[in-house]
Amino acid sequence: MSHIENHVVWTIVVAAGSGTRFGGAKQFAQLGAGTVVEWAVHEVGKWSDGVVVVVLPGSVLSDGQVEGGSTRSESVRNGLKAVPTEATIVCVHDAARPFVTETVFSRVVNAVVNGADGAVPGIEVADTVKVIDANGQVVSTPDRATLRAVQTPQAFRAEMLRQAHDHDLQGTDDAAIVESLGGKVVVVQGDPLLRKITSRDDLDWARMTAHKMTEGEV
Repeated sequence: MSHIENHVVWTIVVAAGSGTRFGGAKQFAQLGAGTVVEWAVHEVGKWSDGVVVVVLPGSVLSDGQVEGGSTRSESVRNGLKAVPTEATIVCVHDAARPFVTETVFSRVVNAVVNGADGAVPGIEVADTVKVIDANGQVVSTPDRATLRAVQTPQAFRAEMLRQAHDHDLQGTDDAAIVESLGGKVVVVQGDPLLRKITSRDDLDWARMTAHKMTEGEV
């Protein structure tokens, strides 16, 4: 549970994706004694005052679950409606990232406590990145030192996140929506352990990692 003075922290776990690239709903794949989404919910639940899980449309709902929408942003909006009004900080986490560390969770939440409208974990980009046009021609090569690969959980001032979603905007993450309204979003240091499961190789890695964590090796 969250123990941040004067703040109520809730987390929305987004588990409504169809897993097109993966070939199925990866969030429900078996991972150790549970599923991928169960790992994610259990981890963020350690440091949240409450958790809302957004599941596939048409699912049989359990306590704390709501149906997702046709897009990620719509799913988050549905989850946000189930977050109590007294929540002051809302985190959004991808169910496909089963391993969450207390260190990263604390970093994003504390950044919001300290004045940011939103905070996201990010890691350095190892490869050179090219910006291209519709014909595949290189337009620019950004300085790699200025780039970060962004992860979740992402934390937001609840009022700002609700305001952003009131505009029915779409984005690949919630930070982009908050940014589009002029919100101050900061990047904190992420963790390779927050790797997203998008392929079978990722799932193999997650299963190996889960086994090591169960055995106390991680």
